[in-house]
This record gives sequence, structure tokens and C-alpha cells, in this order.
Amino acid sequence: MLLAGLLGGAAAAEPVLTGHGGPVKGLARAGEMILTASFDNSVGLWGPGGTHMRWLEGHAAAVNVVIDAGRGRLLSGGDDFEIIAWDADSGSALQHFSGHRGKVMGLALSPDGRHFASASWDGAVGLWDLDTGTRLALVQAGAGAVNAVAFAGPDRLYSASADGTLRRWELGESGLEPGRDVLTGGFGINVLVPGPGWLAYGTVDGRIGALALPSEEPLAEISLERTPVLALAANPAATLLAAGDGQGFITLIETADWSLGRALHAAERGPVWALAFLDDHRLVAAGLADHAAVWAVDGPAEPLFTMAAGQRFKVDPASVGNGERQFARKCSVCHSLTPGDARRAGPTLHHIFGREAGALPGYSYSEALAASGITWSPETLDRLFDLGPEHYTPGSKMPMQRIISAQDRADLIDYLRDATR
Repeated sequence: MLLAGLLGGAAAAEPVLTGHGGPVKGLARAGEMILTASFDNSVGLWGPGGTHMRWLEGHAAAVNVVIDAGRGRLLSGGDDFEIIAWDADSGSALQHFSGHRGKVMGLALSPDGRHFASASWDGAVGLWDLDTGTRLALVQAGAGAVNAVAFAGPDRLYSASADGTLRRWELGESGLEPGRDVLTGGFGINVLVPGPGWLAYGTVDGRIGALALPSEEPLAEISLERTPVLALAANPAATLLAAGDGQGFITLIETADWSLGRALHAAERGPVWALAFLDDHRLVAAGLADHAAVWAVDGPAEPLFTMAAGQRFKVDPASVGNGERQFARKCSVCHSLTPGDARRAGPTLHHIFGREAGALPGYSYSEALAASGITWSPETLDRLFDLGPEHYTPGSKMPMQRIISAQDRADLIDYLRDATR
């Protein structure tokens, strides 16, 4: 991802640096910094004018969420089940918060800055003391994975789950005490955003709802007719809500009357995973592609500028052979084809044939893959995608995916023979 002129406005549109090597899954603003959480296992810090400040390296898997924790601290959560507190000035890890047994998907800071809450796919909500590093509570929140948490006042926390439950928690002497289930039995809830006197949520079936606080009475329900809602962000004045969906659109909503505004086609390929307002009028969006873009929410229906560099698949997929198309779809997010191509979630595939699994210097492999005894060949690669990594290389970092068609697997392997020499 190329970040350029983020805080400097449209005039500062020249690309000035190259960034992440994979999709950006989380965005946040911290004072004059923009924070990016990426599939390449890192958090990026970007200063005024898009100047890259530093990488935060410490997660062993994709980073899903990053937030400003105040007093020069940042928090990030990832697929490695870990939450890390960082010193923004030095980039050093201050504290690891362990206890979740699934991906950490959501983080929220309490209004007083003393505590933070976490949401995980292990079905639990966590409450932590940010200063002491103490875990105050880790409580199961129902049958489904927990996708998001949001504070609404000093003593009230909300969690949103894949089973459609929106639950209110009270902060008490025992940590977290369930208040009540505000919503149940609907489609999964992916995201939460609190505002002054309201709480907004986005669902798997493309709905955005808003509840009045503290009464929890319905304020609005809006159907985008595009599923699912994957990202929500409010501008600093809380007058505008932006919703990113699975088809690459951003829909703007006026919170004064919860009326639909304009829709921006932000991503030609894939979903909008992350949104963050730079100010009341500019919004940065990111998703599956190797770029993010800054949009003027009240300007032309085109980005002010695109932050893009190093896209791994630069041609129309329909114009290339099937093997290259399979690589673009199944491999290119994590792997490059050339030596020394940095910031990928997985190692380069350059010279992969004849290489022992887990043996490339400079990459931190899982113990399971390093001890697998596999040597990569046409036969072993075919089995990898036929069975899927979860069965052929159990315990490794490779995501669960298969290529069902034998012809597709053969075409991919033929392409890799040429492309990785």
C-alpha cells in the first residue's frame, strides 16, 4: 500500500513511500497519525503528509484491528489470538495481553482510558486494565464468534456476535456483568460504532441499525441491499456515518435523520474491510487490494488520490491464463514470486520447487510446517491444494482453502514452474 499526503489534503497527492505487502484489515487515527493493521502481520504508523514513521512488528499472524489507546500508546489484535500494547514513539511492545483462544477482531477503549475491551472469535469478551496489564474478565458471550465491542459511557459495554446477539455488559466489581441481550435471533452483527446518544451496528445481511442510548430504543434501520456490512466509521463531529460493504461500496448516512446519502464505489475488486475519517470531510478506505484511497465525502465521486504501489496482480484477470488467474486468487495475497519482496504474510515462492518446507532463511515459520518433512514439488503442491492446508499441513499458518478442480491445480503448478525460476 502506498500512503501519500494523508493528512495534507488533495494537493499532496504524489506517492512518497511504499508500505504494506498485503490487504489492510484495520484503520484508525491517533492524533496526527494514521494507523494501519495488515494481513502482513504488522501495524504501520504514518505521520503528517503520509510520512512513514515505523512498523510495529510483533504479531505472528495477520493483524485485524488497531486503536489509539491514549497517552502515546496503541493497541492491536490479531489472528495469533494476541493483543499488544505499543509505545507509539519508539515502536516497542509494552505489554502482551494473552487469554483469548481465537482471532481478536475488535478492541475498544473505555472513556476514562483505564480499561479496554476485546472481541474474539473464541466467543469471548475480554476486559483488561491497560496500565497494569491485568485481565479483569474473559467471559463467553453466547454461541457465536464475537466480532466487535464498543463502550457507551464509563460503565456500559456492548458486544456484537456472529449469532446475531447485541449484548449489553455492565462494568462492576467482578469485571463484566451481563445486563441484557438487546438484539437476538437476527443475522450476524459484524461492526459497532458509538456516537453521542446512539449506537450503530452493521449486519451480515446488509443492514445498518441505530439504537438510542441509554434507552436502547430503535432509531433507524437501513438496508443497503449489498451484503455484508464489514466496516463502519463516524466522522469526528458524529454527523456522518460511513458503511463499507462486501461489494466494494461505501454508503454515507446523515445521523441527524438517519437518511441515506451518496454511495462511493471504493473497490473494483473485493470488499471494503476498513474505514477511518481523517477529518469531517475526508475518509480513508482499505480492503482486499494492495491500496487504499482517500475520499472527499462531499466532493467528486472519485478518490482525491489513491495510495497504491506494488499491486501483485496488475492486469485484468480475464486477460491472462488460468494458472496465473489461480495464483492471483489463491496465492498472491500472501506470497510474491520474486526474491526479497518484503512485507508479505507468507514467504516468497521464488525457487520453491525442490525447497524443503519451512527452510527459507529470514521467514518465521510455524513449528508444524518446519517439522513437516515436506519438499515442495508438483506432487506435494497438488496435494496441498487438493486436501487443503488444514489437512496437509495442520498447525501451519496457511489459511484454509482448496482448489477443487484438478485442472485448475495443474494450471497453477505449470504457471509456478515458469514464474518462480
